[in-house]
Amino acid sequence: MASGPDLFVVCKKCGSEVSPYITECPYCGTRLRKRAPKLERGGVPKQPKVPRRRRPTLGRLRPGEIPGIKADRRPYATILLVLASIVVTLGWRAGLWSSSNIVLGVTTTDEYYRTVTTLFVYFTTGYEVVALGAIFLFGWLLERRHGAWATLLVFLAAGAGGMLLAIAGDDVVFATGGNGAALGLLAAWAMRDVLGRRRGIEDDSDLLGALAMAAILILLPLASEEASALAGLGGGVIGVVLGTVLARLPER
Repeated sequence: MASGPDLFVVCKKCGSEVSPYITECPYCGTRLRKRAPKLERGGVPKQPKVPRRRRPTLGRLRPGEIPGIKADRRPYATILLVLASIVVTLGWRAGLWSSSNIVLGVTTTDEYYRTVTTLFVYFTTGYEVVALGAIFLFGWLLERRHGAWATLLVFLAAGAGGMLLAIAGDDVVFATGGNGAALGLLAAWAMRDVLGRRRGIEDDSDLLGALAMAAILILLPLASEEASALAGLGGGVIGVVLGTVLARLPER
């Protein structure tokens, strides 16, 4: 408990007891202090102010950012892949370029660049909606976790690798679209949580939803002839391998 103010002070020259609120001794005129203490209401001396600590200042918030929560970056790589597929497909349907130059067919299996270009062409709308929906969802999740490079790497490796497996297995009449790339992105994203749960690490990922989406992608070749079953299988296996590697890397 803080002590109250002194009732008097003693003059060092004459030894008289005087008020603590004066600056000179009334008996001998000796200077007692430079200035009298300030008084608050009630005659109590004002306590010295405690120096305040400077609060840390935050930078300006970005659009869509909540205070204290870092805003996610836009999935530019994922958006680019989806837009490229839409543009290439619309250009093919409008006759701007011929499918004979970009689509992987039974007579063009030795032109390996087509294993990439054919990923962006869709003959049927239903196949395009399902595949691009999966590519956008899991590409965005993977890009948010590791960055744009991871999404692009998995898409190209799983998509082109799946098409090469389709060539090797002679499963090519017209193999188009990104069902293998979509399965690769799904598997690459899910592997971190699959491996974590095997080690007893809890997470809030919806692996049942991912499993349902994987089942739809696997069954796509039954509904669309352009979707190669071997391309999907190869893309999924490549996604598992890359996802195992990415699970050991630090997240951004």
